[in-house]
Amino acid sequence: MSLEVGSPAPDFTLPTDGGGSVTLSALKGKTVIVYFYPKDDTPGCTKEACTFGEQLPNFSKVDAVVIGISKDSVASHDKFKRKYNLPFILASDEKSDVTERFGAWVEKSMYGKKYMGIDRSTFLIDKAGVVRGVWRKVKVPGHVEEVLKAAQGL
Repeated sequence: MSLEVGSPAPDFTLPTDGGGSVTLSALKGKTVIVYFYPKDDTPGCTKEACTFGEQLPNFSKVDAVVIGISKDSVASHDKFKRKYNLPFILASDEKSDVTERFGAWVEKSMYGKKYMGIDRSTFLIDKAGVVRGVWRKVKVPGHVEEVLKAAQGL
């Protein structure tokens, strides 16, 4: 399944760092950035998370909430968040249900071996819960700034 611009964002409730949970539909009325990343505390994922963290004051100016989602456990998220002082929600999708509904669970290939994994993807969701931006196969440099510019345009 592939989520496209103009589609309603699939609702979800996931456990988060700090023992909490996040429900997408409870955030209606706010702009939401949902980004999927492969693994806590790996080079590309750390750079992406830290850049979202650095830009959070600018996302806050447009009433936007940032949620990072991976298959990592809540305990892993807690450690990752503490280590890099990340100021936004990290949600755990250990069963990949939400990742699949957003079309970010894909077949990948490394050294000729095929396996299933998270496609680094970002979704910009407007205040009404409609997808307004989709970035797939994200390259980290410049990505967060591009998402911020799109969020500022809503």
